[in-house]
Amino acid sequence: MSIVVNIYYSGENGSARQFAKEMISSGTVDAIRNEAGNIRYDYFFPLGDEETVLLIDSWENQESIDFHHQSP
Repeated sequence: MSIVVNIYYSGENGSARQFAKEMISSGTVDAIRNEAGNIRYDYFFPLGDEETVLLIDSWENQESIDFHHQSP
């Protein structure tokens, strides 16, 4: 059974979108996607809210999430 986590990041003056862009450009997103047990790691931008980013994060099991949370 996989586990899906939805996280909303909110900020001001575009800071949430900038955070997501930095996660992608720094290679952090690719590193997370390559972790054992990761199924999905994607950011989405709600059309009606310029200050919020949605992260959909999916993992094979709780152990893979726990390992991810211990990673740098």
